[in-house]
This record gives sequence, structure tokens and C-alpha cells, in this order.
Amino acid sequence: MLKRLIIVGLLLLGTATAAAVWWVNQPFQLVIPKGEQVVDVQVAANETPRRVASNLVEAGVQTSAKLLFEWFRWSGKATAIKAGSYEVSPGTTPRQLLDMLTSGKQATRKVTILEGWTFKQVRKALRDAPYLRSKTGEMSDAAIMKAIGRAGVHPEGRFFPDTYVYPKNSADLAVLMQAAARMDAQLTTAWKYRDKTTPVDTPEELLTLASIIEKETNHEADRGLVAGVFANRLRIGMRLQTDPTVIYGLGDAFDGNLRRIHLRTDTPYNSYTRAGLPPSPISMPSEASLRAAVNPANTEALYFVAKGDGTSAFNEDLDGHNAAVRRYILKRP
Repeated sequence: MLKRLIIVGLLLLGTATAAAVWWVNQPFQLVIPKGEQVVDVQVAANETPRRVASNLVEAGVQTSAKLLFEWFRWSGKATAIKAGSYEVSPGTTPRQLLDMLTSGKQATRKVTILEGWTFKQVRKALRDAPYLRSKTGEMSDAAIMKAIGRAGVHPEGRFFPDTYVYPKNSADLAVLMQAAARMDAQLTTAWKYRDKTTPVDTPEELLTLASIIEKETNHEADRGLVAGVFANRLRIGMRLQTDPTVIYGLGDAFDGNLRRIHLRTDTPYNSYTRAGLPPSPISMPSEASLRAAVNPANTEALYFVAKGDGTSAFNEDLDGHNAAVRRYILKRP
């Protein structure tokens, strides 16, 4: 009798186990509201599996929170669920959902910082980025720099231009911290491998020079030559006389038309009225401009002018430069 009861018990246990295995491997259906592309779900740190199941249902996934919790529990992976921002799309099975939650495969978005942008343009890009929570909206530039651990540092030039991937609903400060760290790394590398004869005395001066090169040309073959012209001028104490610094100094007063009076109006950034580098960078320089700034081309040129096709004409003397201005700017023979 006892033997028979043991056998029956084992059969029942085996049946129950088989049923549990079948249930875990034959998931029930998750329904997304009609017309919705995804359901956004936030999982906070240290949330219980039961709370995660409830959050999913409250967010819009149409199923039983209790059933979903029990399925998490029976899977054996309930305690491996990671915090983050997730998207549940139509057709997602409970197994796919659990794999996503336990692997930490969060929903992400992208924002791009372009070479040559100013910090003002960076801030606008962050404001316009999808699903990026604004922490900086009402903050001053100085307050933002303090918030990312760089109190007293001018923001211009401090954020490396690149495309940044962030978890959905991240804070914009997190992206800025990542971009600032990237620029730090790029600047450190450029400074380490600089030509020791380059007339910049600090990494900050290097960043400023690179930012000017970035605004002057995006033609790869000309970067080194533009850097060479500026290096030559700095060595002999000649003013840089570069329009982008004047434009930056004008700020919002610049209407897109640079006039002669602007070149004569003194500001800390007017390189026509002041010698040496301006007090800060004027844009976000690329890696290529950083490299050019520390390893300028070996040239005797002191002048260059845009030819109108993206390239520049370089000259060693003022007569040659004036001729190039007549040809390419004034369109005279």
C-alpha cells in the first residue's frame, strides 16, 4: 500500500513538474493596446518582481499582473530583472519580455553633436532629442558645468562631437557628462602626441586653436595647412585675423552678414583687434581639428582665403593673398 502511494505521489509530482515546465515554455499572450506601437515600462532599482508585473499592466500591457508575476517566479529568473527603461512591442512573448528584462536590454535613443557647433546649439539639440529628460532647461551655462563636476569651466569646446546613445528617458546631464569625458580623452591624446614646436602652451590653448580650425575649414586636406598658417602667425606675434572668432564675439547680435565695422569693433574674441588666442574655444572641435592643431603642416604660408568650393588658397605674402581675395571673394581678375 505504501509503495503504491509512493508511486502515485511520484507520478503526480512528475505530472505537476511537467505541467509547470510546459507552462513556462508555452507562454500566454501579451496584448498591446490597439494602435499603440510600444508600451513604455520603467523598472526602478530594487523593484520586486511582483511590482514589475504590476508596472507592466499599469503601463498598458493587457494581461493579468498576478499571472505575469507567477510566470516570472516559475521561470526561475525573477530575481535577475534589471532596472531600466524598456519597450514592449506588439507580438512580444512573455519569454522575450523576461529575456529583455533580465539582460538589461533597454530601449535607447540617439542624439548627435556636430563638429563646429557652439554650446548653444548643443543645448538645443538636447532639448529636441526624443525621450531625453531635461534637467538643464532653466539652468545657466555655469550651473550646468557645475552640475557635471566642472565648476568654473567655460562650456564652449568641452563636448566632443559624436552620436550618443542613451537609455530612453535618461537625463540630459548624463549625455553631457559622457560627451565631456570623450572630449577630455581626445584632448589628452592630442596633447600627448603634439609636435613640441607647436605654439600652444597648455591643453586649453590647444582646444581653443582646434576650435578655430574647425570653424575655418572642414576640408580634410586643408586642415593641416590652416593650422600651419595660425601656428606661423602665433610664432611671430601676428594677429590671427580669423572671421569666426569675430562672429562668436558678436553672439546674438550677428545677423549673418559680417561687416567691416564688426572687424573693427573690439571684443575679447576679435582676433583682428587683439593678438594671440581668444579667451576660450569658439566651437566643438573634431578629432581631426585637434590633430591638426598639434601637428600643423610645414608651410611658410601666412594667409589663406576660401575659394568658394570648400577649399582654400594659401599664400606666403600679402600681395599673393590680396590677389586671391580679388579672384575668389571679389570675383575680379
